[in-house]
Amino acid sequence: MNLLGSILGQFLGVGVLLILIVFQQEIRKFLLLIGQRNIFVSMFSKKLFQPWKWRYTGAAVSLNFNEIVRACNHLSKSKTGALMVITKSTELRGFASTGVMLDSELSSKLIESIFNKNSPLHDGSIIVAKNKIKAASCILPVSENNKIPDHLGLRHRAAIGISEISDAIAIAISEESGSISLAENGQLQHNISLKVLRDFFDKNFISY
Repeated sequence: MNLLGSILGQFLGVGVLLILIVFQQEIRKFLLLIGQRNIFVSMFSKKLFQPWKWRYTGAAVSLNFNEIVRACNHLSKSKTGALMVITKSTELRGFASTGVMLDSELSSKLIESIFNKNSPLHDGSIIVAKNKIKAASCILPVSENNKIPDHLGLRHRAAIGISEISDAIAIAISEESGSISLAENGQLQHNISLKVLRDFFDKNFISY
């Protein structure tokens, strides 16, 4: 019995480890979910037990996205690399704390200044929450998805990574080609036009 108990104990330990490895993305989403204000309502929703269906379904977020689109246009034309995260239900304070806190009004000129190659804040991402640039030079998690094309670098992988573990969207602008990419729910739309970007904002945000 002691031997059998020892063997079963080993299987249990390995099983818990395997669960943590296999469901690491869902566990991350759950940890972000419990930090939201509506967690007590969500606890009674069937979707809480279906992580693959977790999506933000709250009120539309107000956002001065015209400033973001304008900045993307200028950054794309000048082939200036950039990475922007726009939050929805959570402000991603943990990731914001890895950068420099700004809490500044959202404007295209400020975004362009931050990502200027001579700016000390151009590395990393900006995080936009509640229509403000909360932080710059933030470090984001890089997606481990092995299906991402090899020609996409760390900037695009970080955009996908943050969208995998939160309901935020991310915009990546390539330094090599100036192409604009949009990441949402772990999926990347690569090399989109400004019209597609604006239409996306029109459908998902309320103009501020």
